[in-house]
Amino acid sequence: MPTLETTVDGLKVPNPFVIGSGPPGTNANVIGKAFDEGWGAVICKTVSLDAEKVVNVQPRYARLRSRESGEIYGWENIELISDRSFETWIDEFKQIKDRNPDGVLIASIMEEYNQDAWHEIVGRCEETGVDAFELNMSCPHGLPERRMGAAMGENPDILEEVCGWVMQVAKRPVWAKMTPNVTHIEDPTRASLRAGCQGIAAINTIRSVLGVDLETLRPEPTVEGYTTPGGYSCQAVLPIALRMCMEVATVIRDEFPGRTLSGIGGIETGRDAAQFILLGCDTVQVCTGVMKMGYRCVQSMKEELLAFMEHHKFETLADFRGHSLPYFTTHADLVKRQAEARAAKKAEHDKKMIKADAEWDGDDFVDQTDALARG
Repeated sequence: MPTLETTVDGLKVPNPFVIGSGPPGTNANVIGKAFDEGWGAVICKTVSLDAEKVVNVQPRYARLRSRESGEIYGWENIELISDRSFETWIDEFKQIKDRNPDGVLIASIMEEYNQDAWHEIVGRCEETGVDAFELNMSCPHGLPERRMGAAMGENPDILEEVCGWVMQVAKRPVWAKMTPNVTHIEDPTRASLRAGCQGIAAINTIRSVLGVDLETLRPEPTVEGYTTPGGYSCQAVLPIALRMCMEVATVIRDEFPGRTLSGIGGIETGRDAAQFILLGCDTVQVCTGVMKMGYRCVQSMKEELLAFMEHHKFETLADFRGHSLPYFTTHADLVKRQAEARAAKKAEHDKKMIKADAEWDGDDFVDQTDALARG
């Protein structure tokens, strides 16, 4: 009987499904709900030491729907990190761990380019009993003036320095969350791992403009007639997320063996999760999917992933983690492989061609006949 239990960076989780940082982890109540519904781990909405400058607007979401079914397949947000005070979060981290001592709680943290601030936020969070950290180096909008989020994660040199600050004091596992809004995600990945981070989370949302209302002629989501580029998520980003996770996983396999990867981007089913694990992910994160379907969606996800494992006779996640990675190559190699395959097929065909009556073979009679036929 297959099992979804796994251990990642020393964290024992009942399954690989993790609540991704965002509204589904916005306070102690909803985090408790996630644990009750059976999520493997929960990452809180990103916290910082000073939440006073965090002011959200309404509306802050815009969605793309299928013209045929009305199903949501694209989702943009211009939401900021948590607007709740750090002191409130400290209290709630303690409450969550008291009520869910076996639940894996991961603190998503984001700070300015300030070593003391990073040291303080790590130290104070660890005192509450959180199990790990995710460094938000990738939020595509909001607070760039404070050099936070993607403004930091787009620069591998700064990223490596800041991750190094964190690793000086962190006693819990640390994942660095990558921005997809770069040319080569391998570069910030390497920077984070060189600094000592145990794992990578990828990807955050893709910087986007969802669309323009053709009646009002205003871009969406519209706030007092205006908007700002936001972060794109949901099913539509899954192929991009898979590609970037493949690239990150290849770096880990070839250069940093033993480090881990948490895959993010458009995951709504157990079969989606299986694809990320096949490409080298240890866990998968779901955020927008929970906002669409609710916390109970993890039940069907677990069932679907187990059914996939049973079908292929995989007993553990490790049995198929990274299984599909070796099948990526260059276009030049594809051309070479196809030419070799065609040459081998032609040679086999020519071998069966009959040039004289004495060459007919009763055992291969049908194949030899086919080789002599056109069409």
